Amino acid sequence: MDPQDDQQQQQPSSPRRTIIFNKYEMGRVLGQGSFAKVYYGRNLVSNESVAIKVIKKEKLKKERLVKQIKREVSVMRLMKHPHIVELKEVMATKSKIFLVMEYVKGGELFTKVNKGKLKEDVARKYFQQLISAVDFCHSRGVTHRDLKPENLLLDENEDLKVSDFGLSALPEQRRSDGMLLTPCGTPAYVAPEVLKKKGYDGSKADIWSCGVILYALVCGYLPFQGENVMRIYRKAFRGEYELPDWVSSEAKNLISKLLVANPEKRYSIIDIMKDPWFQIGFMRPIAFSMKDDDDGNNDIDFNDGIIIDEEVMTNEEVVSKPARPFYNAFEIISSLSHGFDLRNLFETRKRSPSMFISKFSASAVLAKLETVAKKLNFRVTGKKEFMVRMQGNREGRKGKLGMTVEVFEVAPEVAVVEFNKSSGDTFEYIKFCEEEVRPSLKDIVWSWQGDSNNDYERQQ
Repeated sequence: MDPQDDQQQQQPSSPRRTIIFNKYEMGRVLGQGSFAKVYYGRNLVSNESVAIKVIKKEKLKKERLVKQIKREVSVMRLMKHPHIVELKEVMATKSKIFLVMEYVKGGELFTKVNKGKLKEDVARKYFQQLISAVDFCHSRGVTHRDLKPENLLLDENEDLKVSDFGLSALPEQRRSDGMLLTPCGTPAYVAPEVLKKKGYDGSKADIWSCGVILYALVCGYLPFQGENVMRIYRKAFRGEYELPDWVSSEAKNLISKLLVANPEKRYSIIDIMKDPWFQIGFMRPIAFSMKDDDDGNNDIDFNDGIIIDEEVMTNEEVVSKPARPFYNAFEIISSLSHGFDLRNLFETRKRSPSMFISKFSASAVLAKLETVAKKLNFRVTGKKEFMVRMQGNREGRKGKLGMTVEVFEVAPEVAVVEFNKSSGDTFEYIKFCEEEVRPSLKDIVWSWQGDSNNDYERQQ
Protein backbone atom coordinates (compact mmCIF):
# COMPACT_ATOMS: atom_id res chain seq x y z
CA MET A 1 0.00 0.00 0.00
CA ASP A 2 1.45 3.35 -0.98
CA PRO A 3 1.61 5.98 1.75
CA GLN A 4 -0.49 9.09 1.14
CA ASP A 5 -0.99 12.24 3.18
CA ASP A 6 -3.97 12.64 5.47
CA GLN A 7 -5.81 14.93 3.11
CA GLN A 8 -5.66 12.36 0.33
CA GLN A 9 -6.84 9.64 2.70
CA GLN A 10 -10.02 11.46 3.55
CA GLN A 11 -10.59 12.81 0.04
CA PRO A 12 -9.84 10.17 -2.61
CA SER A 13 -8.49 11.56 -5.85
CA SER A 14 -11.51 10.51 -7.90
CA PRO A 15 -14.68 12.61 -7.67
CA ARG A 16 -16.81 9.49 -8.14
CA ARG A 17 -18.15 7.82 -4.99
CA THR A 18 -18.75 4.11 -4.67
CA ILE A 19 -20.79 2.97 -1.67
CA ILE A 20 -20.93 -0.74 -0.87
CA PHE A 21 -23.31 -2.47 1.54
CA ASN A 22 -24.48 0.99 2.66
CA LYS A 23 -21.48 0.87 4.99
CA TYR A 24 -18.24 1.69 3.20
CA GLU A 25 -17.17 4.34 0.73
CA MET A 26 -14.52 3.12 -1.68
CA GLY A 27 -11.87 5.39 -3.16
CA ARG A 28 -8.53 5.14 -4.90
CA VAL A 29 -6.72 1.94 -5.78
CA LEU A 30 -3.90 1.08 -3.37
CA GLY A 31 -2.62 -1.94 -5.26
CA GLN A 32 -3.66 -4.74 -7.55
CA GLY A 33 -2.74 -8.27 -8.52
CA SER A 34 -3.90 -10.76 -11.11
CA PHE A 35 -7.25 -11.51 -9.48
CA ALA A 36 -7.87 -8.73 -6.94
CA LYS A 37 -7.70 -4.99 -6.34
CA VAL A 38 -7.16 -3.26 -3.02
CA TYR A 39 -8.99 0.03 -2.51
CA TYR A 40 -8.81 2.72 0.11
CA GLY A 41 -12.11 2.77 1.99
CA ARG A 42 -13.91 4.61 4.74
CA ASN A 43 -16.49 3.35 7.22
CA LEU A 44 -19.46 5.69 6.80
CA VAL A 45 -20.50 5.30 10.45
CA SER A 46 -17.20 5.45 12.33
CA ASN A 47 -15.21 7.37 9.66
CA GLU A 48 -12.44 4.78 10.14
CA SER A 49 -10.04 4.27 7.21
CA VAL A 50 -9.89 0.70 5.89
CA ALA A 51 -8.40 -1.24 3.00
CA ILE A 52 -10.91 -3.20 0.92
CA LYS A 53 -9.68 -6.14 -1.13
CA VAL A 54 -12.10 -6.88 -3.97
CA ILE A 55 -11.82 -10.33 -5.50
CA LYS A 56 -13.72 -11.56 -8.54
CA LYS A 57 -15.17 -15.02 -7.91
CA GLU A 58 -15.03 -15.96 -11.58
CA LYS A 59 -11.31 -15.22 -11.67
CA LEU A 60 -10.73 -17.24 -8.50
CA LYS A 61 -12.44 -20.29 -9.96
CA LYS A 62 -10.63 -19.93 -13.27
CA GLU A 63 -7.24 -19.76 -11.54
CA ARG A 64 -8.19 -22.46 -9.01
CA LEU A 65 -7.46 -20.16 -6.08
CA VAL A 66 -10.66 -20.59 -4.05
CA LYS A 67 -8.96 -22.76 -1.42
CA GLN A 68 -6.06 -20.33 -1.13
CA ILE A 69 -8.36 -17.37 -0.44
CA LYS A 70 -10.43 -19.41 2.01
CA ARG A 71 -7.24 -20.34 3.82
CA GLU A 72 -6.10 -16.71 3.94
CA VAL A 73 -9.41 -15.63 5.43
CA SER A 74 -9.41 -18.53 7.91
CA VAL A 75 -5.93 -17.57 9.10
CA MET A 76 -6.65 -13.86 9.37
CA ARG A 77 -9.79 -14.56 11.39
CA LEU A 78 -7.57 -16.21 13.99
CA MET A 79 -5.30 -13.18 14.27
CA LYS A 80 -5.78 -10.14 16.50
CA HIS A 81 -2.34 -8.78 17.29
CA PRO A 82 -0.71 -5.33 17.28
CA HIS A 83 1.76 -6.37 14.57
CA ILE A 84 -0.55 -8.31 12.25
CA VAL A 85 -2.90 -6.67 9.75
CA GLU A 86 -6.43 -7.20 11.04
CA LEU A 87 -9.26 -8.64 8.94
CA LYS A 88 -12.35 -6.71 10.02
CA GLU A 89 -15.11 -8.12 7.86
CA VAL A 90 -15.85 -10.47 4.96
CA MET A 91 -18.76 -9.70 2.61
CA ALA A 92 -19.90 -11.00 -0.76
CA THR A 93 -22.10 -10.35 -3.78
CA LYS A 94 -22.98 -12.83 -6.49
CA SER A 95 -19.75 -12.11 -8.31
CA LYS A 96 -17.32 -10.50 -5.84
CA ILE A 97 -15.77 -11.03 -2.42
CA PHE A 98 -14.90 -8.05 -0.23
CA LEU A 99 -12.26 -8.39 2.48
CA VAL A 100 -12.31 -5.33 4.72
CA MET A 101 -8.94 -5.00 6.42
CA GLU A 102 -7.05 -2.61 8.64
CA TYR A 103 -5.63 0.27 6.61
CA VAL A 104 -1.86 0.54 7.03
CA LYS A 105 -0.76 3.81 5.48
CA GLY A 106 3.02 3.78 5.99
CA GLY A 107 3.86 1.55 3.02
CA GLU A 108 6.11 -1.50 2.85
CA LEU A 109 9.23 -2.06 4.93
CA PHE A 110 10.75 -3.04 1.58
CA THR A 111 10.71 0.62 0.53
CA LYS A 112 12.93 1.58 3.46
CA VAL A 113 15.34 -1.31 2.96
CA ASN A 114 15.59 -0.61 -0.76
CA LYS A 115 17.08 2.80 0.13
CA GLY A 116 19.89 1.19 2.12
CA LYS A 117 20.74 -0.29 5.51
CA LEU A 118 18.93 0.81 8.66
CA LYS A 119 20.47 1.84 11.95
CA GLU A 120 20.71 -1.16 14.24
CA ASP A 121 18.32 0.21 16.85
CA VAL A 122 15.69 0.77 14.12
CA ALA A 123 16.36 -2.66 12.60
CA ARG A 124 16.07 -4.22 16.08
CA LYS A 125 12.69 -2.57 16.68
CA TYR A 126 11.25 -3.94 13.42
CA PHE A 127 12.79 -7.36 14.03
CA GLN A 128 11.36 -7.51 17.57
CA GLN A 129 7.91 -6.67 16.24
CA LEU A 130 8.27 -9.26 13.48
CA ILE A 131 9.28 -11.99 15.91
CA SER A 132 6.43 -11.04 18.24
CA ALA A 133 3.95 -11.45 15.36
CA VAL A 134 5.51 -14.70 14.12
CA ASP A 135 5.51 -16.11 17.66
CA PHE A 136 1.80 -15.33 17.93
CA CYS A 137 1.10 -17.02 14.58
CA HIS A 138 3.01 -20.12 15.61
CA SER A 139 1.18 -20.24 18.94
CA ARG A 140 -2.04 -20.50 16.93
CA GLY A 141 -0.63 -23.28 14.78
CA VAL A 142 -0.17 -21.00 11.75
CA THR A 143 3.02 -20.69 9.71
CA HIS A 144 3.27 -17.77 7.31
CA ARG A 145 5.60 -19.30 4.65
CA ASP A 146 6.16 -16.05 2.72
CA LEU A 147 7.83 -13.64 5.12
CA LYS A 148 9.71 -10.86 3.29
CA PRO A 149 9.95 -7.04 3.51
CA GLU A 150 7.27 -6.67 0.82
CA ASN A 151 4.78 -8.36 3.17
CA LEU A 152 5.71 -6.22 6.17
CA LEU A 153 3.81 -2.93 6.30
CA LEU A 154 4.35 0.14 8.49
CA ASP A 155 1.58 2.12 10.16
CA GLU A 156 1.44 5.83 10.94
CA ASN A 157 3.53 5.25 14.08
CA GLU A 158 6.23 3.40 12.13
CA ASP A 159 5.20 0.13 13.74
CA LEU A 160 5.34 -3.08 11.75
CA LYS A 161 2.32 -5.08 10.54
CA VAL A 162 2.63 -8.54 8.98
CA SER A 163 0.36 -9.04 5.97
CA ASP A 164 -0.43 -11.46 3.11
CA PHE A 165 -1.30 -14.85 4.57
CA GLY A 166 -2.17 -16.32 1.16
CA LEU A 167 0.54 -19.00 1.38
CA SER A 168 0.20 -19.68 5.11
CA ALA A 169 -0.41 -23.15 6.51
CA LEU A 170 -2.93 -24.23 9.12
CA PRO A 171 -2.45 -27.22 11.48
CA GLU A 172 -4.68 -29.48 9.36
CA GLN A 173 -2.32 -29.12 6.41
CA ARG A 174 0.48 -30.88 8.28
CA ARG A 175 1.26 -34.56 7.88
CA SER A 176 0.87 -36.95 10.78
CA ASP A 177 4.48 -36.21 11.80
CA GLY A 178 3.74 -32.48 11.97
CA MET A 179 5.71 -31.67 8.82
CA LEU A 180 4.63 -29.72 5.74
CA LEU A 181 5.35 -30.94 2.23
CA THR A 182 4.22 -28.24 -0.21
CA PRO A 183 7.16 -26.01 -1.24
CA CYS A 184 6.18 -22.35 -1.42
CA GLY A 185 7.41 -18.86 -0.68
CA THR A 186 9.80 -16.42 -2.32
CA PRO A 187 13.13 -18.11 -3.18
CA ALA A 188 15.25 -15.21 -1.94
CA TYR A 189 13.83 -15.82 1.55
CA VAL A 190 12.85 -19.48 1.49
CA ALA A 191 14.61 -21.95 3.80
CA PRO A 192 16.79 -24.61 2.10
CA GLU A 193 14.78 -27.52 3.54
CA VAL A 194 11.58 -26.26 1.88
CA LEU A 195 12.93 -27.18 -1.57
CA LYS A 196 13.53 -30.79 -0.59
CA LYS A 197 11.00 -33.62 -0.81
CA LYS A 198 11.40 -34.86 2.76
CA GLY A 199 9.00 -32.42 4.40
CA TYR A 200 9.83 -29.43 6.57
CA ASP A 201 8.88 -27.74 9.82
CA GLY A 202 7.00 -24.59 8.81
CA SER A 203 7.92 -22.76 12.02
CA LYS A 204 11.65 -23.33 11.47
CA ALA A 205 11.30 -22.27 7.84
CA ASP A 206 9.71 -19.00 9.01
CA ILE A 207 12.72 -18.43 11.29
CA TRP A 208 15.10 -18.70 8.32
CA SER A 209 13.05 -16.07 6.48
CA CYS A 210 13.24 -13.83 9.56
CA GLY A 211 17.03 -14.26 9.49
CA VAL A 212 17.20 -13.13 5.85
CA ILE A 213 15.02 -10.13 6.72
CA LEU A 214 17.25 -9.17 9.66
CA TYR A 215 20.32 -9.45 7.44
CA ALA A 216 18.68 -7.18 4.85
CA LEU A 217 17.71 -4.64 7.51
CA VAL A 218 21.21 -4.20 8.94
CA CYS A 219 23.14 -4.66 5.68
CA GLY A 220 20.88 -3.11 3.03
CA TYR A 221 21.14 -6.11 0.70
CA LEU A 222 20.47 -9.84 0.70
CA PRO A 223 22.85 -12.44 2.16
CA PHE A 224 23.12 -14.91 -0.72
CA GLN A 225 24.36 -13.44 -4.00
CA GLY A 226 26.09 -14.64 -7.14
CA GLU A 227 26.37 -14.12 -10.87
CA ASN A 228 23.79 -16.80 -11.58
CA VAL A 229 20.90 -18.59 -9.90
CA MET A 230 22.90 -21.77 -9.35
CA ARG A 231 25.50 -20.07 -7.17
CA ILE A 232 22.89 -18.15 -5.22
CA TYR A 233 21.03 -21.32 -4.31
CA ARG A 234 24.19 -23.24 -3.52
CA LYS A 235 25.27 -20.55 -1.08
CA ALA A 236 21.88 -20.66 0.61
CA PHE A 237 21.95 -24.45 0.88
CA ARG A 238 25.40 -24.23 2.50
CA GLY A 239 24.61 -21.17 4.58
CA GLU A 240 27.51 -19.27 2.99
CA TYR A 241 27.36 -15.51 3.43
CA GLU A 242 29.47 -12.61 4.67
CA LEU A 243 28.59 -9.83 7.09
CA PRO A 244 30.02 -6.32 6.59
CA ASP A 245 32.20 -4.65 9.23
CA TRP A 246 29.53 -2.10 10.22
CA VAL A 247 27.32 -4.82 11.74
CA SER A 248 27.88 -5.18 15.48
CA SER A 249 29.29 -8.43 16.83
CA GLU A 250 26.08 -9.02 18.79
CA ALA A 251 23.90 -8.69 15.68
CA LYS A 252 26.32 -10.88 13.72
CA ASN A 253 26.01 -13.57 16.37
CA LEU A 254 22.21 -13.58 16.18
CA ILE A 255 22.20 -13.70 12.38
CA SER A 256 24.65 -16.61 12.48
CA LYS A 257 22.17 -18.54 14.63
CA LEU A 258 19.29 -17.89 12.23
CA LEU A 259 20.86 -18.52 8.81
CA VAL A 260 21.76 -22.11 9.61
CA ALA A 261 21.04 -24.50 6.74
CA ASN A 262 20.30 -27.38 9.14
CA PRO A 263 16.88 -26.56 10.65
CA GLU A 264 17.62 -28.71 13.71
CA LYS A 265 20.51 -26.39 14.65
CA ARG A 266 18.68 -23.16 13.84
CA TYR A 267 17.51 -20.86 16.65
CA SER A 268 13.92 -21.19 17.84
CA ILE A 269 11.65 -18.28 18.81
CA ILE A 270 12.54 -18.91 22.46
CA ASP A 271 16.25 -18.78 21.63
CA ILE A 272 15.78 -15.51 19.74
CA MET A 273 13.95 -13.88 22.63
CA LYS A 274 16.78 -14.83 25.00
CA ASP A 275 19.43 -13.34 22.72
CA PRO A 276 21.20 -10.28 24.28
CA TRP A 277 20.99 -8.16 21.10
CA PHE A 278 17.29 -8.93 20.70
CA GLN A 279 16.44 -8.24 24.35
CA ILE A 280 17.55 -4.59 24.28
CA GLY A 281 14.38 -2.55 24.82
CA PHE A 282 12.10 -5.49 24.03
CA MET A 283 8.63 -5.55 25.55
CA ARG A 284 6.05 -8.16 24.70
CA PRO A 285 2.95 -6.56 23.17
CA ILE A 286 0.02 -6.30 25.54
CA ALA A 287 -3.66 -5.52 25.07
CA PHE A 288 -4.24 -7.96 22.26
CA SER A 289 -7.02 -10.50 22.07
CA MET A 290 -8.04 -13.37 19.85
CA LYS A 291 -11.23 -13.53 17.80
CA ASP A 292 -12.72 -16.90 16.98
CA ASP A 293 -15.89 -17.67 15.06
CA ASP A 294 -18.74 -18.41 17.44
CA ASP A 295 -19.12 -21.91 16.07
CA GLY A 296 -15.40 -22.51 15.80
CA ASN A 297 -15.73 -23.17 12.11
CA ASN A 298 -13.33 -21.31 9.83
CA ASP A 299 -14.48 -22.85 6.55
CA ILE A 300 -15.83 -19.82 4.74
CA ASP A 301 -18.61 -20.12 2.18
CA PHE A 302 -17.99 -17.17 -0.09
CA ASN A 303 -21.52 -17.39 -1.41
CA ASP A 304 -22.79 -16.29 1.98
CA GLY A 305 -23.09 -12.70 3.02
CA ILE A 306 -25.21 -9.80 1.88
CA ILE A 307 -26.24 -9.93 -1.76
CA ILE A 308 -26.50 -6.47 -3.24
CA ASP A 309 -27.25 -4.99 -6.61
CA GLU A 310 -24.53 -6.05 -9.02
CA GLU A 311 -24.49 -2.52 -10.44
CA VAL A 312 -22.93 -1.26 -7.22
CA MET A 313 -19.43 -1.84 -8.55
CA THR A 314 -19.86 -0.92 -12.19
CA ASN A 315 -17.86 2.28 -11.76
CA GLU A 316 -14.91 0.65 -9.99
CA GLU A 317 -12.70 1.20 -13.00
CA VAL A 318 -13.28 4.96 -13.07
CA VAL A 319 -11.96 5.31 -9.52
CA SER A 320 -8.89 3.31 -10.41
CA LYS A 321 -5.48 4.75 -11.10
CA PRO A 322 -2.27 2.95 -12.04
CA ALA A 323 -0.81 1.04 -9.09
CA ARG A 324 2.58 -0.53 -8.53
CA PRO A 325 2.56 -3.82 -10.43
CA PHE A 326 3.23 -7.02 -8.54
CA TYR A 327 6.34 -9.04 -9.32
CA ASN A 328 7.31 -12.66 -8.92
CA ALA A 329 9.89 -14.69 -7.07
CA PHE A 330 12.09 -15.43 -10.07
CA GLU A 331 12.58 -11.73 -10.82
CA ILE A 332 13.73 -11.26 -7.24
CA ILE A 333 16.34 -14.00 -7.67
CA SER A 334 17.63 -12.57 -10.92
CA SER A 335 18.19 -9.22 -9.28
CA LEU A 336 20.28 -10.52 -6.40
CA SER A 337 23.60 -10.08 -8.17
CA HIS A 338 22.90 -6.34 -8.09
CA GLY A 339 22.39 -6.22 -4.34
CA PHE A 340 19.01 -5.13 -3.05
CA ASP A 341 18.25 -2.69 -5.86
CA LEU A 342 15.06 -4.16 -7.31
CA ARG A 343 13.85 -1.18 -9.32
CA ASN A 344 14.02 -3.20 -12.51
CA LEU A 345 11.25 -5.43 -11.14
CA PHE A 346 8.69 -2.68 -11.58
CA GLU A 347 8.87 -2.75 -15.35
CA THR A 348 5.61 -3.63 -17.05
CA ARG A 349 6.93 -5.20 -20.24
CA LYS A 350 6.00 -8.80 -20.96
CA ARG A 351 8.73 -11.25 -20.05
CA SER A 352 9.33 -14.47 -21.90
CA PRO A 353 8.60 -17.74 -20.07
CA SER A 354 12.29 -18.63 -19.81
CA MET A 355 12.90 -20.23 -16.43
CA PHE A 356 11.46 -22.86 -14.12
CA ILE A 357 12.36 -24.75 -10.96
CA SER A 358 12.19 -28.55 -10.99
CA LYS A 359 12.18 -31.00 -8.11
CA PHE A 360 14.17 -33.46 -10.20
CA SER A 361 17.91 -33.95 -10.51
CA ALA A 362 19.83 -32.18 -13.28
CA SER A 363 20.45 -35.47 -15.11
CA ALA A 364 16.73 -36.33 -15.05
CA VAL A 365 15.86 -32.88 -16.37
CA LEU A 366 18.42 -33.13 -19.18
CA ALA A 367 17.06 -36.51 -20.20
CA LYS A 368 13.55 -35.11 -20.28
CA LEU A 369 14.69 -32.13 -22.37
CA GLU A 370 16.20 -34.41 -25.01
CA THR A 371 13.00 -36.48 -25.17
CA VAL A 372 10.89 -33.35 -25.54
CA ALA A 373 13.21 -31.97 -28.25
CA LYS A 374 12.64 -35.05 -30.38
CA LYS A 375 8.89 -34.91 -29.77
CA LEU A 376 8.78 -31.27 -30.91
CA ASN A 377 10.98 -31.93 -33.96
CA PHE A 378 13.95 -30.06 -32.53
CA ARG A 379 17.39 -31.53 -32.97
CA VAL A 380 20.09 -31.32 -30.33
CA THR A 381 22.97 -29.44 -31.92
CA GLY A 382 25.25 -29.27 -28.91
CA LYS A 383 25.46 -30.77 -25.47
CA LYS A 384 27.64 -30.13 -22.45
CA GLU A 385 27.43 -31.33 -18.88
CA PHE A 386 24.61 -28.98 -17.88
CA MET A 387 23.65 -27.34 -21.18
CA VAL A 388 21.74 -28.36 -24.31
CA ARG A 389 21.46 -26.48 -27.61
CA MET A 390 18.37 -27.14 -29.74
CA GLN A 391 17.45 -26.17 -33.30
CA GLY A 392 14.02 -26.33 -34.94
CA ASN A 393 13.52 -27.61 -38.48
CA ARG A 394 10.86 -25.13 -39.62
CA GLU A 395 11.57 -21.75 -41.18
CA GLY A 396 10.01 -18.85 -39.30
CA ARG A 397 9.86 -15.11 -39.84
CA LYS A 398 13.54 -14.78 -38.97
CA GLY A 399 14.76 -18.26 -39.76
CA LYS A 400 14.69 -21.41 -37.64
CA LEU A 401 14.11 -21.19 -33.93
CA GLY A 402 17.12 -22.05 -31.81
CA MET A 403 17.53 -22.10 -28.05
CA THR A 404 20.02 -22.89 -25.33
CA VAL A 405 18.85 -24.62 -22.17
CA GLU A 406 21.00 -24.54 -19.03
CA VAL A 407 20.31 -26.70 -15.99
CA PHE A 408 21.65 -25.61 -12.60
CA GLU A 409 21.55 -28.25 -9.88
CA VAL A 410 21.38 -26.37 -6.59
CA ALA A 411 20.72 -29.38 -4.37
CA PRO A 412 19.94 -33.08 -4.77
CA GLU A 413 16.71 -33.28 -6.77
CA VAL A 414 16.34 -29.49 -7.00
CA ALA A 415 17.28 -27.84 -10.30
CA VAL A 416 16.78 -24.45 -11.92
CA VAL A 417 16.28 -24.58 -15.70
CA GLU A 418 16.77 -21.53 -17.90
CA PHE A 419 15.87 -21.15 -21.61
CA ASN A 420 17.48 -18.56 -23.88
CA LYS A 421 16.60 -17.89 -27.52
CA SER A 422 19.68 -18.16 -29.73
CA SER A 423 18.03 -17.62 -33.13
CA GLY A 424 14.68 -16.94 -34.74
CA ASP A 425 11.81 -14.55 -34.05
CA THR A 426 11.14 -13.53 -30.43
CA PHE A 427 7.36 -13.58 -30.77
CA GLU A 428 7.47 -17.07 -32.28
CA TYR A 429 9.83 -18.16 -29.48
CA ILE A 430 7.47 -16.95 -26.75
CA LYS A 431 4.48 -18.56 -28.45
CA PHE A 432 6.41 -21.81 -28.87
CA CYS A 433 7.37 -21.83 -25.17
CA GLU A 434 3.80 -21.16 -24.06
CA GLU A 435 2.01 -23.59 -26.38
CA GLU A 436 4.55 -26.39 -26.83
CA VAL A 437 7.31 -26.36 -24.22
CA ARG A 438 5.19 -25.78 -21.12
CA PRO A 439 2.71 -28.63 -21.71
CA SER A 440 5.55 -31.01 -22.65
CA LEU A 441 7.48 -30.34 -19.43
CA LYS A 442 4.60 -30.10 -16.97
CA ASP A 443 5.48 -33.39 -15.22
CA ILE A 444 8.87 -32.09 -14.07
CA VAL A 445 8.06 -28.40 -13.44
CA TRP A 446 7.61 -26.98 -9.96
CA SER A 447 6.99 -23.38 -11.06
CA TRP A 448 7.50 -21.33 -14.21
CA GLN A 449 8.84 -17.80 -14.24
CA GLY A 450 5.98 -15.33 -14.50
CA ASP A 451 3.38 -17.54 -12.84
CA SER A 452 1.76 -15.59 -10.02
CA ASN A 453 0.65 -18.79 -8.32
CA ASN A 454 2.18 -22.21 -8.54
CA ASP A 455 0.28 -25.30 -9.64
CA TYR A 456 1.05 -27.21 -6.46
CA GLU A 457 -0.48 -24.42 -4.39
CA ARG A 458 -3.62 -24.30 -6.54
CA GLN A 459 -4.16 -27.99 -6.02
CA GLN A 460 -4.07 -27.87 -2.21
